[in-house]
Amino acid sequence: FDMRANFNDPGNEHKEDLTSGLKAAAAGGFTGVALLPNTDPCIETKNDVGYLMSKNQSSVTQVFPLGAVTKGCKGKDFTEILDMHAAGAVAFTDGENPIWNTDILLKTLQYLQKFDGLLMNRPEDTYLTAFGTMNEGVTSTLLGLKGMPGLAEEIMVNRDIELLKYAGGRIHFSNISTGHALSQIAKAKKSGLNVTCDVAAHNLVFDDSMLSGYDTNYKVNPPLRNKRDVAALEKGLNSMNIDVIVSAHSPQDEESKKLEFDHADFGMLGLQTFLPTVIQKINGTEISTLVEKFTINPRKILKIPVPNIEEGEPANLTVFDPDA
Repeated sequence: FDMRANFNDPGNEHKEDLTSGLKAAAAGGFTGVALLPNTDPCIETKNDVGYLMSKNQSSVTQVFPLGAVTKGCKGKDFTEILDMHAAGAVAFTDGENPIWNTDILLKTLQYLQKFDGLLMNRPEDTYLTAFGTMNEGVTSTLLGLKGMPGLAEEIMVNRDIELLKYAGGRIHFSNISTGHALSQIAKAKKSGLNVTCDVAAHNLVFDDSMLSGYDTNYKVNPPLRNKRDVAALEKGLNSMNIDVIVSAHSPQDEESKKLEFDHADFGMLGLQTFLPTVIQKINGTEISTLVEKFTINPRKILKIPVPNIEEGEPANLTVFDPDA
């Protein structure tokens, strides 16, 4: 199960659409995918939710829509959250856009408690990352590129944890990329707060040295961090502080990537390459522990039934060779 992907449908079908996205997910071994609301228009009504689920009867891979918290994912006006929940939205998020409006985030935490709903937020202070293209550090300095400091993520994580203490509810941090942000989440968990988090497969494996040749395929947000952060994330897998591994599948068309690094769009494919990428982190981690993080855990967090592999149950399983 992938807890974070974008099929760009409706509105940007030249990058991906529901048909091609579902084929990619099936090729990657996924039987379920939670789709971000960052489409055009955004997924912000019950009809939008119904559209994303329209192919579920005919597809091997099932779609689970994530509803937008605010109209246009712009952080200003609330969407019809209860209607989307009734229509099948499994959680609420502004997806690729962080919820910058503190009042909106606070009220969403309170509102979702009516039905024990989940708020997902990708932590980033966009004022600190404005015009940035990669992780701020030695590599960005050598390449002459504007950096995106890890501080931008860590400040937002701290803000959201403090608001959770105040308001109650459930929050899931998406695409964690720094060791310090992960340690803040670990402390919040120990204190009894209802906090979970995920990390993208590419942030677990690659570091910012991959950008030394200005390869725009590795331009993602949050950016690939330094080796120290990658090591901290790997440690988080073993200590159970990272609950879920996601593909963060964000496909782009050639015209968005074959550009100067500054002008290229953020995002990379993730569904088809997910398993071989994650298997690279098997050193020191039990394979069963890894598999839980993209099968059982995301379903539990989203309150989706976990499939049973037993006689008489509908077949919902993936076979793979870890040595291939």
